[in-house]
Amino acid sequence: MSIAFDQSETKDNLMRAFAGESQARNRYQFAAGQARKEGLYVVEAVFNFTASQEQSHAKVFYNHLKELAGKNIEVDGKYPVDIYDNSIKLLRAAQHNEYEEHDDVYKHFGEVAEEEGFKQVAKSFEMIAGIEKIHGDRFGKFADLLENNQLFVSKVSVHWMCLNCGYIYEGTEVPPKCPVCSHDKGFFVRLELAPYTSAPGI
Repeated sequence: MSIAFDQSETKDNLMRAFAGESQARNRYQFAAGQARKEGLYVVEAVFNFTASQEQSHAKVFYNHLKELAGKNIEVDGKYPVDIYDNSIKLLRAAQHNEYEEHDDVYKHFGEVAEEEGFKQVAKSFEMIAGIEKIHGDRFGKFADLLENNQLFVSKVSVHWMCLNCGYIYEGTEVPPKCPVCSHDKGFFVRLELAPYTSAPGI
């Protein structure tokens, strides 16, 4: 089936996705602020890192609408209100929302785009859906660590990185403060979860 873009459901779904990604970015930046209040600077970094990627997703969807520049698109939609004074609840809410985008929303949007003949749009929905699964897994991992009191403690000796200065510490529990830059323990993350870094000697 081929349909004019300005008459398509796909253009509406792109605007819904743009709105959803834009809101996700803001929600995660708000959640990052709550994590900082709790001294969970590594969780703050996770939320901000993901917020930046959500902005990139929003731009992809928005750019697909370029031929409609200057027009207004009216859409309906349901979006979550995730306002909690607790980082675990914020992580779990984010995990749920990311999985919903992967499992349901973007899968459906992609199928519609394919049926209407917009193959590149369908591909964008498919690829970004896969990224949302990674986001959900990441949020869930940090929620698990917090719930199990394992964010800064390990049953076995592991390497930890200070996200402020890059110092790497080995032990079963992070130090109260980084011995290099004196930043709080909340800046430490398991090295396996730190960006762009492998364990010493690897």
